[in-house]
Parts: sequence; structure tokens; C-alpha cells
Amino acid sequence: MEALLENPTENPAKGIQSLTSSEQLADVSTAVMKKSSKVVKPSGGTPAARTLGTTSSIKKLADGASAKDMSTSRSKSISTKTSVSSSAAPLQRRTSTGGISLKQPSSAPKQQENGTANGKKIAPSVSDPGKRISLESRRSSLPSVSSKAPATIARSDALKSSAVSRLTSKSDNIKADLVRKASTKASSLSSSRRVTSSSLDGSNGSRSLKRVTSSVSSPSGRSASATSNFKLGSMSSSVDRSSSLSGRKKKLTTDSRDSRFMMLPQVDVKAGDEMRLDLRGHRVRSLSALTLSPNLEFVYLRDNLLSSVEGIEILKRLKVLDLSFNDFKGPGFEPLENCKGLQQLYLAGNQITSLATLPQLPNLEFLSVAQNRLKSLNMSSQPRLQVLAASKNKILTLKGFPYLPLLEHLRVEENPVLEMPHLEAASILLIGPTLKKFNDRDLSPKELDIAKLYPAHTALCIRDGWEFCHPELAEESTFSFLVEQWKDNMPPGYMLKQASIDQPFEEDICRCHFNFVNLTSDSELVFKYQWLIGERTLSNFEPIADAVGEVYWPKHDDINKYLKVECTPIMNGVEYPSVLAVSSLVSAGTGYPKVLNLNVHGELVEGNIIRGSAEIAWCGGTPGKCVSSWLRRRWNSSPVVIVGAEDVEYKLTVDDIDSILVFMYTPVTEEGVKGEPQYAMTDFIKAAAPSVNNVQIIGDAVEGNTIKGVGKYFGGKEGPSKFKWLRESKDSSISELASSGTNEYILTKEDIGRRLVFIYIPINFEGLEGKSASATTEIVKQAPPRVTNLKIVGDLREGNKVTVSAVVTGGTEGSSRVQWFKTISPKLEGENGLEPLSASKIPKAFRISLSAVGHYIVAKFTPMAPDGETGEPAYVISEKVVETLPPSLNFLSVTGDFSEGEILTASYGYIGGHEGKSIYSWYLHENEMDKGVLISEASGLLQYRITKDAIDKFVSFKCTPVRDDGTIGEPRTFLGQERVHPASPRVLSLKIMGKAVEGTTLFADKKYWGGEEGDSIIRWFLTSSDGMQSEVKGATTSSYTLTLNDIGFLVSVSCEPYRSDGARGPTITSEYVGPILPGPPSCRLLEFVGSMIEGSRLGFIAEYSGGERGNCTHEWFRVKNIGAKDKVTVNEYLDLTINDIGARIELIYTPVRKDGSRGSPKSIISDTILPADPKGIELVLPNCCEDKEIVPLKSYYGGIEGTGKYIWYRTKEKIDKSELVNRAASDDDVLIVGETLAYTPSLEDVDSYLALYWVPTRVDGKVGDPIVAFSSDPVMAAAPSVSEVCIREFSSGVYAGEGRYYGGYEGSSLYSWYRETKEGNIVLISGVNSSTYEVTDSDYTCRLLFGYTPVRSDSVVGELKLSEPSDIILPEIPKIEMLSFKGKDVEGEILTAVEIIPSSVIQHHVWNKYKKEMKYQWFYSIGDGENQSFEPLPSQLSCSYKVRFEDIGRSLKCKCTVTDVFGRSSNTVSAQTSPISPGIPKIDKLEIEGRGYHTNLYAVRGIYSGGKEGKSRIQWLRSMVGSPDLISIPGETSRMYEANVDDVGYRLVVVYTPVREDGIEGRPVSASTDPISVEPDIYKEVKQKLELGSVKFEALCDKDRSAKEAPVAGNLERRILEVNKKRVKVVKPGSKTSFPNTEVRGTYTPPFHVELYRNDQHRFKIVVDSENEVDLMVQTRHMRDIIVLVIRGFAQRFNSTSLNSLLKIET
Repeated sequence: MEALLENPTENPAKGIQSLTSSEQLADVSTAVMKKSSKVVKPSGGTPAARTLGTTSSIKKLADGASAKDMSTSRSKSISTKTSVSSSAAPLQRRTSTGGISLKQPSSAPKQQENGTANGKKIAPSVSDPGKRISLESRRSSLPSVSSKAPATIARSDALKSSAVSRLTSKSDNIKADLVRKASTKASSLSSSRRVTSSSLDGSNGSRSLKRVTSSVSSPSGRSASATSNFKLGSMSSSVDRSSSLSGRKKKLTTDSRDSRFMMLPQVDVKAGDEMRLDLRGHRVRSLSALTLSPNLEFVYLRDNLLSSVEGIEILKRLKVLDLSFNDFKGPGFEPLENCKGLQQLYLAGNQITSLATLPQLPNLEFLSVAQNRLKSLNMSSQPRLQVLAASKNKILTLKGFPYLPLLEHLRVEENPVLEMPHLEAASILLIGPTLKKFNDRDLSPKELDIAKLYPAHTALCIRDGWEFCHPELAEESTFSFLVEQWKDNMPPGYMLKQASIDQPFEEDICRCHFNFVNLTSDSELVFKYQWLIGERTLSNFEPIADAVGEVYWPKHDDINKYLKVECTPIMNGVEYPSVLAVSSLVSAGTGYPKVLNLNVHGELVEGNIIRGSAEIAWCGGTPGKCVSSWLRRRWNSSPVVIVGAEDVEYKLTVDDIDSILVFMYTPVTEEGVKGEPQYAMTDFIKAAAPSVNNVQIIGDAVEGNTIKGVGKYFGGKEGPSKFKWLRESKDSSISELASSGTNEYILTKEDIGRRLVFIYIPINFEGLEGKSASATTEIVKQAPPRVTNLKIVGDLREGNKVTVSAVVTGGTEGSSRVQWFKTISPKLEGENGLEPLSASKIPKAFRISLSAVGHYIVAKFTPMAPDGETGEPAYVISEKVVETLPPSLNFLSVTGDFSEGEILTASYGYIGGHEGKSIYSWYLHENEMDKGVLISEASGLLQYRITKDAIDKFVSFKCTPVRDDGTIGEPRTFLGQERVHPASPRVLSLKIMGKAVEGTTLFADKKYWGGEEGDSIIRWFLTSSDGMQSEVKGATTSSYTLTLNDIGFLVSVSCEPYRSDGARGPTITSEYVGPILPGPPSCRLLEFVGSMIEGSRLGFIAEYSGGERGNCTHEWFRVKNIGAKDKVTVNEYLDLTINDIGARIELIYTPVRKDGSRGSPKSIISDTILPADPKGIELVLPNCCEDKEIVPLKSYYGGIEGTGKYIWYRTKEKIDKSELVNRAASDDDVLIVGETLAYTPSLEDVDSYLALYWVPTRVDGKVGDPIVAFSSDPVMAAAPSVSEVCIREFSSGVYAGEGRYYGGYEGSSLYSWYRETKEGNIVLISGVNSSTYEVTDSDYTCRLLFGYTPVRSDSVVGELKLSEPSDIILPEIPKIEMLSFKGKDVEGEILTAVEIIPSSVIQHHVWNKYKKEMKYQWFYSIGDGENQSFEPLPSQLSCSYKVRFEDIGRSLKCKCTVTDVFGRSSNTVSAQTSPISPGIPKIDKLEIEGRGYHTNLYAVRGIYSGGKEGKSRIQWLRSMVGSPDLISIPGETSRMYEANVDDVGYRLVVVYTPVREDGIEGRPVSASTDPISVEPDIYKEVKQKLELGSVKFEALCDKDRSAKEAPVAGNLERRILEVNKKRVKVVKPGSKTSFPNTEVRGTYTPPFHVELYRNDQHRFKIVVDSENEVDLMVQTRHMRDIIVLVIRGFAQRFNSTSLNSLLKIET
């Protein structure tokens, strides 16, 4: 079956796959033989069909040639006739799939040997597509690409001699002829050909076929003359094998063939002969006998005698190795370890018994070990292996199966292991999801499902030798197998009972379970865990860092991976070998968090802080802020939420005493997803011991006052606490009782001079007394003097004086003191908010200050007796606030000397509230009556420095007071009494400015001070080098120009200051400058000569100074408006051109002394150069043609040309230029057609002359004489053409073509229409020649083009012009006429939108043929009436919508749009419902939450629907197991219920009647729990006491109260409850004055029973009969439950009832 698979090729991707089965080969081969071009049927034997194929034909086959192509190719096929015979018997050898060739009839070998068959030769046909399908259909079944048959016909003359020795002379001729013809055909087809045959085994036996054809490519890709061996034995064997085919036939369809194609991994074969070695069938015995090149990549050594791979290690570049059909028998494949690049390895047809020594080959992708003697596939892991062919071996087990992470194809046909049940499922478990085919078939869905039923560690067990069994037994069987492996290494005395891992989910707790049972050991085990993760169960698991606990939380990256836990038991410090467990694949989290564990920590005593802690599994969600709440549940009542207790911590208060607290916790992810809320309950909260702190005495210790003792009580509810007042004796040694029973006390005269002690003894509600606390007063003082009738007298205005009057009692008034305050409040509350205005003093008068304005005045009067004793101060507040005065100044003055340069300072006094930004102004006055001039620079300042402008003037200062609220008062002005006088004249500084160089002008820079300067006297002096000084005559100004005579002298200047009134100051002389240096050459005068007009010539005149003149230079420059300048010339003159117009001319003159010294250049710039008068020189018109722009040729002079005047005339004939203008005004033959420089002739100008009238104009608007020019010939018409060709839609389905004609007068132009297809082809629509076109069905999805061929009136035809393609022509868009609803607009109902389409035929046709999809969007209304709007409902995009609770009262709207196959959408149509009505109330998913013990709290939970829920009714009931009767539990109608011992053995049933808020009731729904069991701790204790047979309990009894009365501690009496197997007895214990007394006694005979009180967890009643009953009380509920269960247990035994029926716990 692997005949072709075992023929490696250097390019297997381009080869041909073998057939899937022998039946297919038989069918297809027979079909191909019938179509063969030339077939000769031999007589007396079964021929072996042979086919020569080309690489090119096979390439076409791989590309999937069609049947038509195949038929064409068959007609071109070439046949080669050959006949081979031999006297030798055919070679008996197995095929590459393990089958033995069928024994041929004796005539068959002879025919092959003699080469004849009834006078005809066997014709192996050349491969053609029609025959290639016979092998193409085999590609799906084999994991390799076959390209070479087991034996080949030789293709080279060089190697013929190796086989000729065994052939007759006739066979030599036949062989030579065969080779020659094969070579000829190969060269003509430019590809290699080879005779090949194949042999396949079948499950139903085999039979020979008359003709079999096949087509394969050469493995080397070379021509037919390439080197190869031709051996008759090999050829005969191949022929024999090719005839062994299956007898079954099955038609092969195209789909089945395509679905089973399979390609081998690609191998690069673009290599030369130096990389390839092909020695197939050379009887090679050892690789050492060959010369192997390290460069070899493809080695073919099949059909040899090799038994060892020694020597292969040098082939480090090897890619393909074929060792099939050699003599390998056992281990010894270690040398292959060096062949790291090996990709394909063929070991089929050997005697190999083990692959244990086959090393790991990192690049191996294909491995064939078929037809060997393997008993298992135990070998190293092959990380890239994709195909493993192991058919026809002796494989008995899958033990040792390697880790093959990429394996896709596995073949193990004809092996004993096939008897294993569900072998395919086992292979899937071992290999994993990469496996695609098993035994050449797609994986069975049934086997895939079966594989999922096995535990995750099954693959490990299979690899270790576990016997595969059915899935229902696998869990127990695999665990037993693992335990059997581990048992010898178990800790002594222990046995492993469980090793498993919970189903892992992302970010959810995953727990491992390793249960070791202690059999005989006295030592305890300690476990060490290590979690690991891996891609496959057989892969190398990697340890997870820090995952060393019993639980692990899988991460997001762990999804679709396996978890493994290694548990190491440790006993007495000794570590034993680990045991393991493997999980199933980690699943993605649900995103819904859940609480795994919820606890409450802290001491349950009033005042303590308790804390709730939760362990959360986030299950793939992002941790968010969870919701916490605390509830308080009192006895026999429902839990109530504690307002404000929304944190995990809660401080216990007095309200929590004798209550149970419920901690509710709801996990919430960051995305807002809420998990199921969970709760944890505490035990009853206990009260703290009574205590008191912060005891203090309120009130002053003064005679006559009432003082009060207070303290902060803590410790449950406060009872009748005790209070005592003790008075110290005068010597402070003994305290006497002053008062008791009250916390208030009035001080008397006896208390004066003593201290009082207040004692607080706390007592709680139960009468328990706590530790007392006390507080002591100060020494009690005698009553001080007191004040009455206290008043404030006076006007409450700013600055006024007020006094206080009062009546002082308590003796003679002494030096009483008064202190004044201010406040903003009209009410007096002690000294809070008071701000002092004065210190405490004896005078009672007070002048109101500015700070009191706007405030109330408060007077504090402290009475004082003559002996200095002060009384209680009294306060009085004014009736109104203090008013302020208007802003004003009480004084204003200016200080300072009224002299130039001095500073004047103003000061003033402000009254009238708080001063704001008062206004300051300084003025100068010519006289005392003058209004004055404002000095702006001094405005807003209180100081002014007198300047020179103020001399001889008066200075005044004006101040306008402004209050902070903006009120302006009357201004006041201060006027100086004397005029400002100037300062003495003086020169503050004097210096000479300028360079001491000949020709330079020096300046005297002085700074004068002292009034207005007059004619100060300045003198210049020259000082020689010997110190002689002389005044420069005539130099009396502030400047002086140095001359030639001054060279070598020092220069100085003096100044005598004079004031304008003649006063003079001291003379000051400057410092010297110099000595004076000679000056450089210079030009004193430079002027232009000439006119500044275009066309003029400019010259210049220059005057030189600075020594004897030398060769001075000059340059002419043109200066532009932008500042840039260009050098023009260096000539003596400059001719002005048009380039100079608008610019200026600059002349730069450089003086040069005779000695060559150059001076500073001097330049002059002219005025702007003006243009000359405008003038037209020339005007010529070129040839004129229609619509071709005419630009005249003209020449202009006279400055820059401006926008001239142009007039174009059209004339029928040429006329005189001088008459043109006049005739244009009077003659119709001369018309004006344009007024621009360029002109484009129109249709009207054709055959007429054109004339241009031009008035030359300068840029500044000046005009010259006009000039006229005529065209030489009349205007010619343009060639016909058309533009702007387009299509517009005339009406629905009708289009019109348009265009703009041009080129003379239009004649009968031609029209045409075209259709552009999707592929871009443009097709002429025949028969359409008008400008309009009506579309047809053929035009849909195409575009239309309009063709316009212009024709001129003289029949000249222009070029065809096509319009742009129109939009895609599409049919009418589907429309929706209206939308309606199907269903009721009631909550919970389903509304369906139904669209109604128009009744037109076109719309029905469009809907039936072109509708693609319907789009819906639902909306809900917001608001009512005109304010109503609609918001979209996200994700509600279908035609149906289920009405929700939120929709009640809203209106729903559905919008619908239809889309056709062309992607267009119709108009949106909508429909709207009336307001949604609520549905019938109902409850879904009703369940009871809570654990199954009698001490737990149970809660009912369900999903309500049907409007807003009102007061739904809940009733809790009990149901006996197996009985339909329900027993109502009175008073239990809340959502939570706390079980008790009465519920033991019953199921709790809750009946939930949903009620809407308007009172409408729904159908009642019920839910129930499992039978309630006894809490394990109580059960254990009860069972022990029942086993004793007799028990005594202590209890309390109150015979004087009824069941409804509250317990009173003082009325309770002690009782002894004796219980045994036969009776119960209540005994009142004896005392010093009485004996024990039996109050109740009786057996358990009915009506004996025990009753509980639901409102009191400590009480119960024992009823013996109607006359004997007793009501008892115990300290805790725990004790009560034990007593009741023990009594009921004895009673049930007494009445022959099983104890288990009571406790409901399995034995």
C-alpha cells in the first residue's frame, strides 16, 4: 500500500501521490487503460503496464488540469514499444508496504524474458493528463509524494553493462532499443521519463489486472539519459508487484479525490549532481565502500544489502535519505545524530526490530518504517515529524510512544495493535490536536468524541504500558495503573486513594486532591506540591514559579494548556518519590466572579471591630470594587440592612447585642459584571461588661448653683446605675455622704470651702454591676456679686462716646470692670464670636473706634466687691450696629522747601469709616487765584520733586477722601504760600565730543542746572606741546571744526554759565583732547550733471580735499526700490535706458591722495529716472483660424509699457487703416469683436478679415499715437470636434447623450451607445443611433457610454468622442410600503416586525430577484407628547424583540431597511407600539440557598418578571421525605429562614406567590431543599450521649411566667433534667431547708413530645401528657439543641424508631 510512498523524491512537492486504496487504483487504472493511445495485449500472461512520464505533465497534474485539458494532452501522448524477457524466475520480494508479490503464471516471466508476446511488443505509454488522474487520486492517502517506482528502466548507455551479463543477445537489442527510444522521447519533450510500476495490497485479497498504467516523474528531475541501473531482476520484481491489486472497485468522484490530497513537506531540490547520490539496487553492503561527499543532500540507497549506517555521520547537510529494502535488523542508528538537517528518512522493507537508538532529528518531517519487525514505536521525540508510516509491522502496544507535537498523519495498518479497541482514540490522546489522518483516513468524529471521555493523564498511562480499555472504565483503570507503579515507593503504612485535579478555569481556584489513607502508620504525612504546565500531556511540563500550594489559580496564558501537579509526601523529614495528577485543558473563564470562601473574624463582643474576608475567583474578569454590606438579624425576625455599614470592617454597637450579624459580599469585576452574592453569619453578639468612663461634673462650684455628674456608659443596655455625692471634711481626711440616687446636686452653705466627689456605679439591664468611677469639683466658693439691668447709653456712631449703666447686687460694689467687644451677630451667645475693642478697665465710658463700624457693641460688666471678689460677668449688646461718618479730612498739610529740585511731602488725617483709594493730585498755579495745571506724573503720589517747569509758580496738593465702599467725601486743597524759586546756575559736567582729527567737528557737551539758561559763554583753547595755551578766535559756539593749523595741538573748552535773569555761575573747563591728527582724503562736493529721463546722458562734478589729489575713482550704480543695487559702469558718463526707469542712479566717488592714501568714498543718489513718451514701433497679425488664439506681434518704446487700448474689428474686406474707426461707427460690415490684446476667432469670424487698433500706453497711463494692423487672409474654420460628451438620466431607465459641437457649422453628426462590462470591456450596442437610450436587463451591473462623432456642414467628419461611463445601471431599489407588528405589546411577549411591500409588478420582481437582507433596529421612547424621543436598543437588530421589564410604559419603535444584492438600501420605514403594558407576574428559577444543616440560615432567590414587584407572598413549610403533605411554619414569611432542630429530617419548602405592585397575583411557585441534617458537631455529641444510655442536664425553670412573658433573672430556678432510654424526669434540687423534688416524670409513650419556642433560642417545653409539662431554659442554643435531640433520640428508640430517621445521617 505504500509502494509509491516508499519512493523518495528530491522534490516531493511536485511529485504524484499514490492511490488511496487498491480499489481506487484498479478502477482508475482500468479507466486510463481504456483511453490509452496504443495498447498491445500480450497472450498467455498478465502484462505489467509501464508508463513513461514527463515532469512537465506531472506539473500540470499537480496544478489540477481539467478533464478537457487531459483529453487534449492524451491525443499528443507518445508510446514506446518494449519487450523484455528472462529465463530467470521472478524475484520474490516484499513491496514497500509489506505485501509479497503474487506468483505469476509460468508464461508471464518467459514473456518478459524473451521479450515477445504473440508477436507484439508491450507499449509503455508516455504519461498524459488523462492517465495522470490514476495517480492523482492517490494523493490523499499517502503522506509522501511518490516520484519513483521500486524498479526503473535504465536511461544511460554508460551503466548498461552492469545488467547485460544476465540478458540474452536478443534482450540486449531490446534493451538498447528501449533506451534509445526513451532518450529520444525525453529530449523532444524537454523532461525526464521513467518506466514505473506500483503494487498495493487490499483487504479483500488481490488479483491481477490485464493493463495498469501509471505516470510518475523522475526523482532526480533529469533527462532520460541520466545515470541509473537497469537490472532485469529489479524490473521483473516491479512488474510482478504492479499486478498485485485489490479486487474491489469503487467509483472515485472529484470531491473525494480533492478532499484526500496530501502533500509532503517541501524539500529544496535545486541542486546539482554533486549534492545527489543515487545507487539504488547496486548491492552495496557497506557505506565505507562508498566515497561519500560531505556536500551530499539527497542519498538514495534502497534495494541494497546495507546493514549499518556507519559512515553516514559525515553527511551533515543531508536532507533526504532512502535506506528502504536493505538488511537492517536492529539498533545502530546513532550515527544519524550528526544529520541535523535530515528531513525525510525511508527505512521501509528491512528487518528492524527497534527504533530505540534512532536519535532526535530536529528537522525530520517524514519517517517511513513500514514492513519491518517493530513491536513498538518506542523512540526519541521528533519535534517536527509530520508523517509516520509504520504499516505491516508486528506492533503489539503503544508503550513508549514518543512525543510528536506536530504529527499529522499516522499509519499503522496490518499490525496486531489494530485489535486494540478504539485505537484511533488512543492515538488522538497520544498525539493531540495536530493529528489529521489515521491509517490514511480522516479522523472519525466518533473516535474524537470517545477520546474526550478519557481522563487527561491517559496518554501518560498509554506510553507507560497501560492496557487501553473502554472510556467508562478508564478513570478507575488508569488510576489503578498509576498506583501500581507508585506503590513500592509509598510511605510505609499509607495507601493512595485519590490523585486528581479539579477542572481548571481561568483565574478560578483549581485544587489538587491527593488522598493518602493511613493503614498502619503512627506518623503523619506532610505534602510538598509543585504545579507544572505543558502544551500536551506527553510534553515536557515546565514548573510554574511560586505554585507550590494545594491550590493554583490558572492565568490567562494558561488557557488551552494542561496542568500537572507533583505531590511529594514527607514523613519524619524523609521525602518519598512524587506522585502526580494531570488536569484537563484549562478553559477560559466565564467572566463572572464568585466567592469561594467567606469568613468573619473578630471577637463578637460589643465595641469590638469585626472584619469580613472573602476569597474570590475572578474567572477571567478584571478585579473591581466589590459590594459589602452588613445585616442585623434579631431572634425570630428577618435580617435588616445596617445603614452605613458598607465596608468589610464593622464596629459592634449596643444595637447588635443578642443579634446575629450577616455579612453579605457581592464580587464585581471592573467591567461591571456581578457574581452571585454570598453571606456569612456570626454567632449572637454579646454585651460587654458594664463600665463607665469620662466621668465629669458639669457646673461651677459656687454656692447656690446646681451641678450635674455625667459619664459615658458602655456595656449593653444600661440598667439602674447608682450615683453618690460625697462631701470632703474640712481637713480633707473623711468624706461624708451629701446625696445619693441622683446625678444632680444643689450647692449649699455647708459646701463652701469644701470639695464634692461624684461617684458613678454602672449597672447593666441584667443587674450586673461594674467598676465605679468618680470626679471631684473645685473648692466650693461663696456666691459672688451679680449684675442686673445692664444697658449701653449713647449714640452709636463712629467717634462718639458711649457708657454703660448697671445695677450691682451682692453687697457694696467695688471697682467693677467693663470690657468692650464688637460682634457681627445681633444675638449674644457668651463670648463666642466676640472681638475685643478694649482691655478690662474701671471707667465705664468708651469712644467708638473705626474698627467697630458695622458691628454690634457688646459690654462685659464684671461686678467686684470691695474685698476684690468678682461676680459672674454680665453682657449687654447694642440694639443696632455702629454707624459710620461720611468720609472727610480733619487736617491737610505739605512740608518741604519750595525750590527747584526739592521734594514736597503731603500728609492728612482721614475719618469716616475705612479708607479706600483716596485721590491725590498736584497742581501748578500762575497765581493764587489760578485753577492750576495738573502735574500728571505726580498724580496718585504723596510726594512731588519740583522741576524746572514749576519755577515762579505756586504748588498745591488736593486730596479727595474715598471710603472702602466707594463713597467719596469733600476734597481739601493745600496751596503753597510762596512761589517756587530757581536754583543757582552751574555747569554740572563739560566734555568734548568727537575725534581729534583734521576736518572733524568737535562738540562741547555740557549739563546745565539752575533755572532757565541764558547766554552762557563758551571759549575754545589750543595748547601746544610746550604747554602754551591760546584761545581760538571766533570759536564761541558749542562746536568747532578742526583745521590744518590745529594739527599737533591739544584742544579744550570752557563754559561760564548764565541764567536767563543774568545771574552767573563759576567757569568750568573741560579736559584736553588730542593731539590733533591729520585728516584722510575726502570729497567735499559731489553733484550730477544731466537730465534724469530715459535716453539722457549723466555726468558729475567732484570737489576734492585732503592733500594733493591723486587718481580718484568713481562707480555708477542702479538702485532699485527694494534697496538692491547693480553696478552699471565706471565711465565718466552714464546713458539712461529703460532698465533705469523707476530706479535711482547712485555715484560713489573715492578720493585718493597723490601718495596713494585713499579717503572715504562719497556717494550721491539721483531722483527717480523718468520714462520717455510712449510710442508704437510695429504691429503685425499672424494667420487666423477659428478658436485659435491670435497674439499680435508688436514693438513698444517709451518706458515700461502699461495696459494699452486694443480694439479688434471684423470686416468683410480690407479697407484703409485711416477709415477703420470712422466706418466702424457707421458701417455694419465693420464690427468690434474684442478689446483685449489676444483674440480668439469665433464661428462668426470665419471667412472675414480681422483688424487690430492699438493705442500704446505707458504704465503710468500716458498714451501715444494709435497704430492699426490687418490680417493677411480671412479667418479659417476649425476641424469638427466635440467636447463635454456626457450622459444624463432623462427618466427612470431612460438616458440621454449630450455633447458640445465645435468646428464650423454642425452637419448630421453620428450617435452611438456602448456598454461597459464588469471586466472593463466596452461593447457597442447595435441598432441604437439616437441621442436617447432605454436600458434593458442586459445593462444591469454594467455602465453606459455615449458616442458622439461630429460631422461639419461640409461633410468633414471628426473624431469619435466617448462620454465618461455612467454609474452602474441597477434596477429600482426595493421599497417598503409600511411596517406592522405581530404580537402583543405586553412585557415578556415577542414582537415581530412584518414589512409590507408595494403591490407594483416591478417591486415584486425586485424583491424576488434582488433582495439581499433586511436590517432592523429597535428603539425605546423617552418622554411624552411633544418631548418624546427615541433611543436605540443596542444589539437589538433582528425582526423580533422580547419585551422587557424596562420597556413598561415606554413605546417601542422598529426601523426597517431592505438591502439589495447591489449593496443599496431602501428608505427606512418604522412602526411604533402603544405604551407597553406589564405582563402577568411570575417567578422563575426559584431556589433556596443555604447549606443543609439545622443551624444554618436559608434564603430564597428567584427572578421576578411581570411589571414592578409588589408585596409578593412567601411561606416556608416543611415536607417529610416521601410524603406529599406540607406543614406550614407559622410566622415564617420573609425571604430568609433560620432552621432549627424541628426541621431535622424534613425538606424545607418555600412557596412564592408573585404579586405585582398593583395587586395582580401570579401563579405560586415552590422550591425545596434536601433533607435537613444535624450539624456535625452536635450530631457527634448527641450520638455519644445516646450511646451512654443515661444523661443529666442542668436547666432553669420559671413557673410564674407564661410563654409570652419576658424572662426575669430573679424568678429563675435551677432544675436537673435526667434522661435515659425509658423515661425523662425533671428534678428540683434540694437546699438547706428542703429535699430534692421530682416535678415531672414520665415515659416516651405518646403524646410525649418536646416543643421549641421560635422566639427564644434558649427555651423548650417537655410535654409528658396533658397534665404534666415543664418549661425549661438553658444558656445557649447549642445546649438546647443537644437536649432536644437526645430526648427525641431516646423517644424514637423507645417507640422502636431508628435513630437515623431522626438525625437523617447515613450509617
